[in-house]
Amino acid sequence: MKGCEDLKRKSCRNCKSRKNKSKIEKYRTCLYFALAGSLAALVCTCYFSLWRKVPSNIKIKAGVDQTLDFQVPASGEIYKEAVEVSGLVKSNIPKDSIHIDLGKPVTIKANAIEKYVLDLKLFGIIPLKTVGVQVIQDKTLTPAGIPIGIYVKTHGVLVIGVGDFVGEEGQKVSPSQYVLKSGDYITQVNDEEVTGKSDFMDKIKHSEGQELVMKVKRGEEELLLSVKPVASQSGDYKIGVWIRDNAQGVGTMTYINDSADFGALGHGINDVDTSTLMDLEKGTLYHTEIIGITRGSDGAPGELTGYIEYDEENVLGEIKENTAEGIFGTCNGQIFETVSGEALPIGLKQEIVRGPAQIICSIDGTPCYYDIEIMEVHLDNDNVNRGIVLRITDTDLLSLTGGIVQGMSGSPIIQDGKIIGAVTHVLVQDSTKGYGIFIENMLSH
Repeated sequence: MKGCEDLKRKSCRNCKSRKNKSKIEKYRTCLYFALAGSLAALVCTCYFSLWRKVPSNIKIKAGVDQTLDFQVPASGEIYKEAVEVSGLVKSNIPKDSIHIDLGKPVTIKANAIEKYVLDLKLFGIIPLKTVGVQVIQDKTLTPAGIPIGIYVKTHGVLVIGVGDFVGEEGQKVSPSQYVLKSGDYITQVNDEEVTGKSDFMDKIKHSEGQELVMKVKRGEEELLLSVKPVASQSGDYKIGVWIRDNAQGVGTMTYINDSADFGALGHGINDVDTSTLMDLEKGTLYHTEIIGITRGSDGAPGELTGYIEYDEENVLGEIKENTAEGIFGTCNGQIFETVSGEALPIGLKQEIVRGPAQIICSIDGTPCYYDIEIMEVHLDNDNVNRGIVLRITDTDLLSLTGGIVQGMSGSPIIQDGKIIGAVTHVLVQDSTKGYGIFIENMLSH
């Protein structure tokens, strides 16, 4: 009996030992997976960090030595971009492609306005990214920094909301529900152009309840949509939409060139309700005077209040484009009475460094230089308007405005005697900080 008991105890010990070994094996396996996962996450983080250090698109100036110093252990071949000829892709890769190593500063120079491709590999082995290299004409621009009054007229009418109203028999009706959407542009009704808000409302009013076929621009699509107006309690025909056909405001001109072409704002004019980039039919630039300043504070952005007289004597120019990178057009001769500074060369994004810089803006009627600090430079930011992170350091400007305020969008940023960008946004939680757009982005609109 004793022997049986000893055998049982020995069997139990062996069973426990096997169970313990099984647990240890499981823990070890889990540890291996955790270590492998951590290592993979570390590798991915390092790879993505290196990927972001090199922009997907690089511009260089024709005829000028350009130094690229990204400090990335990657190299590759640079060659001319392939072009399409008669539906076929013709390769422009030369036999003697140039090898570039970005692990150290590289100075390159190109004389012809061309586009190139740079295929980069980490340590010359692991594919990193394909970079577009564009040679652009070297330019000089006159930084402006003056306040401007802006008036833009949309192409057709913009739908800012869809709702209901009380019909002739006291019922709620919404003819446009599930047909039109906020952000739609209505450009035609029954094949007739819509010239503005009053014209559109007149077409609805005189429809006599007959179905209307509307040409609608929705994003990149053009649609034909039908809406049947319904009589309201007052007897007027309606379709239940709120619309807008223009926008006004105050901003800052960034630059003008020798041909009196200008760029301003550094971002597009969006509808205040829908955030839709306004589809420009025509626009006018006006002289404006700053008559009030609402200081910014943390959580409450400030504002420059401008006085604009919309008459011919105050017209400064024509707005021809409203884009994500800003508004652009041509000024008349009157602009040179206001902007008379020295023309400066442009600075490309790879030339920008963290540290001191300046912005130009007009707070008290005269464009002045104010000190800032460039805190970060995001060479490959997906947001075209936020490549530069900056902070206002000038005590005079801080005492006047509290930092960046609405109306300062477009203020040119100057560093090392070059115009490198423009102020675009303020950080709501800290009015001394904000964002800027690269000048090369404004010039590529």
